[in-house]
Amino acid sequence: MSIKTQMSAAVVIPPQEIWRPIQAIRARYDRHVTRWMPHITMALPFRAREEFPALVPPLTEGCAGLQPFTIELAAVRFFDHGGERYTLWLDPEPMKPLQELQEALARVLPDCNDVRLYDFGFTPHLSVGQANGRENMEKLLKKLEADWTPLRFTVWEVSLVWRDRPPEDTFRVGATFPIGAGRPK
Repeated sequence: MSIKTQMSAAVVIPPQEIWRPIQAIRARYDRHVTRWMPHITMALPFRAREEFPALVPPLTEGCAGLQPFTIELAAVRFFDHGGERYTLWLDPEPMKPLQELQEALARVLPDCNDVRLYDFGFTPHLSVGQANGRENMEKLLKKLEADWTPLRFTVWEVSLVWRDRPPEDTFRVGATFPIGAGRPK
């Protein structure tokens, strides 16, 4: 029987050549900077790392009808978690291809669809920090918005990531699979 775990996820990882400005923000404001690489979560919790080899073929097939797409990390937004707690994030535009990708993954693994269970549904995002207090969040949001230069990249694949020991262990890539035909050879 397959079980889901918070120790793995399906994610879109931007190419490392554009990480510098993202990581500069995360190093200052994101308490999870050492746990996660920059990413957009497609499925969390996900299946255990031991299942990755068996999952890649059906996930590849499930995403074969999609095409790679370009997104822009265009603006800074925030989620309000209540209790004066906020997450700041980069808004990938357009969102529709990411939503379609997440839907394709959910068709293959319907039990790994927790990201769609929020009141507002699935909102693709790349988290860059947390803030406590509305005033602190608004100041940080204003600063990040003023300093942010949009970044563009093409999404060619999905990465399956895992870690061993919370809270100190870092997620690492255990497998990848292409979207559509994937990256040109």
